[in-house]
Formats: sequence, C-alpha cells, structure tokens
Amino acid sequence: MAGLELLSDQGYRVDGRRAGELRKIQARMGVFAQADGSAYIEQGNTKALAVVYGPHEASGRAGWGIVWPWELRGSRAERWLGDLRGNGRRASVYTADAQHRISLGVNIRGSRARALPDRALVNCQYSSATFSTGERKRRPHGDRKSCEMGLQLRQTFEAAILTQLHPRSQIDIYVQVLQADGGTYAACVNAATLAVLDAGIPMRDFVCACSAGFVDGTALADLSHVEEAAGGPQLALALLPASGQIALLEMDARLHEDHLERVLEAAAQAARDVHTLLDRVVRQHVREASILLGD
Repeated sequence: MAGLELLSDQGYRVDGRRAGELRKIQARMGVFAQADGSAYIEQGNTKALAVVYGPHEASGRAGWGIVWPWELRGSRAERWLGDLRGNGRRASVYTADAQHRISLGVNIRGSRARALPDRALVNCQYSSATFSTGERKRRPHGDRKSCEMGLQLRQTFEAAILTQLHPRSQIDIYVQVLQADGGTYAACVNAATLAVLDAGIPMRDFVCACSAGFVDGTALADLSHVEEAAGGPQLALALLPASGQIALLEMDARLHEDHLERVLEAAAQAARDVHTLLDRVVRQHVREASILLGD
C-alpha cells in the first residue's frame, strides 16, 4: 500500500469521495419472513445481513444458533440436523417465501439460569461468510475476531434497547457480513438496528455507526478497505443521534489529542447522516407494510 495517495491535493479520496462523504447506502427490512426482525444493508461494497429473534424466554445457552443457507446445503444440512437431533437437541429447518430464501436454525433450550430478573438478556453473534473477503476463511465464525465483534455489538445494543421492559427474557441478534470492504462494524450495527426495529423491540433511539480515520491532517469518514489497509489511526463510533450519546467508541491506533476532536466529529456527523438514511428506509418499510395490510 506504500505510495498510494489516499487524499489528493484537490481533497478527493481514492474512490472519488470528499473527506466527510459517505459511501452509497442501500438497505431493506423484512428480508427473512420467519425471523421476528431482519434487515440487509449495503454500505459501499460492504454488505451485511442481520436477523433478530425475541424477546423470548431466556435459555441456558445462546438461544438460537443460526446456520446461514450458503454454509450448509443438501446432504450436509440434513446430516448436521440429524447429529443435533441425535444429541437430544430440537432442530428446525425453515423455508421462506416464493423467493426461495432459506434459513436453518437450531433451538437450544437449557436452564433459566441466565435469565435476568430486571431486564432482558441481549445475545449477539457475529460471523462473516467464507466468501466475504479475498482470503477464504476456514472458520467464518467462532474465532477471536468474531467473538470480539459479537461482544462489541452486545455492548452497543444493551445501551440502546429498553431491556427493562422485558425482564427474564432474551433477545438474540445475529449478524453476518456477506462482503467486507471496510467499515464492517458500522455496517453490522446499522443492519442490526433496522432488524431490531423490524422486530418491534422498543429502543431509546436509533443506534447508527460509522468509522473515521486521519490522513494527511484530514479527518476521513466511512473508511473503505483500501483506507483501512493503509494503516493510521482509525475510529469506530456508534451514536444515538437524538441525544448525542455514544453507545460505543473504539480506536485501534494512537492519535494525538489535538486531532481527536476532529476525527470524532467527522464520525459523529457521518453517523447522523446514516441516521437520516435509515430513518427514510424505516418510513418506506412502514408505508409498504401499511399498503399490504390495506390501511
């Protein structure tokens, strides 16, 4: 990546954007009929899918384990489900609508020891498809990075979901990255936000996320893979736009405090721009649902 000019003298980035400009965002809600809530989002070339189950009775383990349709097919799926049934676990296969969307799920019920008496338990799991990057991963989920991302997502949504309204219950959020081209955490948060809203789970506010970096004395918003791979300070921010509260803030490199405010403001403004786009998606989804219901 040496010698690559990330910011031109005219203020343009590698992909032609200005410093504070977002990549193109497209999103849909309700993409899985069998889930309580689901959403799909594209931020540039980064694509993420989120599904939500709950609130439901808290289970002794992680609740629903998702096997995405492109991970197991045909005889492999049947053999996997047979092994689970043989171990005394209830397994279910779901097939959806005329678009032939398929999801496999395992309902693992255990003791109620994990139930919290005063609020709902938020369970988040992250995975990335084996084809999401140029390198084929043998373990698309369950590795250290996936566990860390799942923890970050849980911390983010515990700050946004009104968990006190659903005591002794559990909310499961599953996110998978289908294509990774920078801003993975932000895409996951934004997809999960739409999925939680689609499930009708009350939240304090939208939670919108965006990344930011610092190159040649300029704060850049919504980093692409090329910009992330070039190194330098990078910041990930999850924001509740209405109140301005920060749900999660992470920086993976040193940055002088004189520049921190500029980078943080670039990420915050980008998150507010994301909120405007997500709000539009939610309103469009509500209008379409109202038409289908005949209201």
